[in-house]
Amino acid sequence: MKAQCLPFSRIPHTNRLFTDFLSYSPDVRHFYPHSPHFNEWLKEQASALQYDPSRRELVSTILEKQNKSWDAGAPTLANINRLRKGAAAVVTGQQVGLFGGPMFSIYKALTAVKLAEDATAAGTDAVPIFWLATSDHDLAEVNHVSLPGPDGHLVTLTTSSHSIAGAPVSEVRLGEEIRPVVEEAASLLGETEIVQFLRESYRPGESLGTAFARLFASLFRSWGVILLDASDPQLHRVAEPIYRAAIERAEDLEIALLNRGQAIEKAGYDQQVKVTESSVLLFALRDGVRTAIHRQKNGSEQSAEFTIGSELGAQQLSRAELLERIASVPEKFSPNVLLRPVVQDYILPTLAYAGGAAEAAYFAQAGAVYETLRRRVTPIVPRFSATLVEPKVQRWLRQYCITVPDSFHGTDTLRRTLASHTLPEGVQQAFDRTQHSVQESFAQLRGALEKLDPTLVGASETAASKMNYQLERLRQLTTAAELRRSEVVSRHADGLGQALYPNGELQERGFAGIYFVARHGMELLRTIHDVIQPECLDHQILEL
Repeated sequence: MKAQCLPFSRIPHTNRLFTDFLSYSPDVRHFYPHSPHFNEWLKEQASALQYDPSRRELVSTILEKQNKSWDAGAPTLANINRLRKGAAAVVTGQQVGLFGGPMFSIYKALTAVKLAEDATAAGTDAVPIFWLATSDHDLAEVNHVSLPGPDGHLVTLTTSSHSIAGAPVSEVRLGEEIRPVVEEAASLLGETEIVQFLRESYRPGESLGTAFARLFASLFRSWGVILLDASDPQLHRVAEPIYRAAIERAEDLEIALLNRGQAIEKAGYDQQVKVTESSVLLFALRDGVRTAIHRQKNGSEQSAEFTIGSELGAQQLSRAELLERIASVPEKFSPNVLLRPVVQDYILPTLAYAGGAAEAAYFAQAGAVYETLRRRVTPIVPRFSATLVEPKVQRWLRQYCITVPDSFHGTDTLRRTLASHTLPEGVQQAFDRTQHSVQESFAQLRGALEKLDPTLVGASETAASKMNYQLERLRQLTTAAELRRSEVVSRHADGLGQALYPNGELQERGFAGIYFVARHGMELLRTIHDVIQPECLDHQILEL
């Protein structure tokens, strides 16, 4: 596999907070106490990591039970035993998308594996853990996945499986309706080992979370990735002290987050989560629906009131009543995106979290939550990011003398770019000669005018600019004519756009990860694993 680096600054729509974090600009260091380079702080953070031994034993037992239920292999059970005996955790996580979700979910798991290996090699025993975000309630984000069809265009597969609207996705059980969706995937992927994994994982009776876990247990069996289902009632019981602190310290958290938000905006960045004076960092289950909690000030913090829901008939509780409910049924509560990292790192002995651009931006705000609750601020490490270029796409790139970034500006622009490279040689040469002649003639004219009357130089430059503009416009019209004439160019442009930048986003977000593994075999995962270099923070272009 041939790898090339592409800085994120060259990728459209990349969050500037993320690119400044990658360079560890002075502007972001207040929001990120640790650089994105794992090896710079590994030993220091390992020595600072504290984790209660009784919690370690309990969580290890829960993880062992969970992973055995998903038919985890011996390497995973061995890693759980290492965790039980004192290993740290390199954590990543993702929503439980259909059929394993987009390709970046696979990149996340492999990044956690690589970081854990590097930590262990450096003397800090560490294991990779993948947090399944099964408490999330946005079913529309996880009930579908896209695979290329026979013509290269993406086909979106969706399951109609559902629970009540707004319920956590852990409550979504798969019925017979999942079988035809699996078979449609099989028709697109071909009868491969991956399709067998899909049939064994996505079957009636499983939830979206357990099906995802079974698939990833199969994909990452040899690496011993430990999977964690966050919806487990026992894990909610472990997290109960953090849930309680989110209510007991609600005012302090509000002040800290509002101040952090103002600091982020003052530095010229955007906040990922808008925090208000009524914000509470917990959700509650109400009639099975994951419902936001709001806080109303009522004099002292002790007398504050909390409302579950915002519609007519929302439930109101005193601070004491809410704390009592958290203590008695913690499984009815779950953290929001800013509290989740703190919950995660209370449940696990987290050495580092591997995440993408959006998660890195969340961490800029979540740091205020860590600090307010007097928790160690866990470092975030950028996950591996890549675009895979298959042989047919490589041939097209060579044929038209373009690069992968040329596909990042939309299909229409790509069509014009390809067409400009297919103009008849005589036409191209004529344009090039004309442009060169104009530049040369005006350079000579400028020299003569400077001697005659320097005030005429500006007029000559304006005239040259207009001529260059008209010449370029004529070139574009000629390219458009070539594009209309050549159906092949248009088809290749569509194919390149779909393969490299589908629907205006990076391939790793648009393509299901199982597509590439089905096409190139399980060995592809090993190859990508070997390419990952944690110290390289660029996007990678990988030629298969």
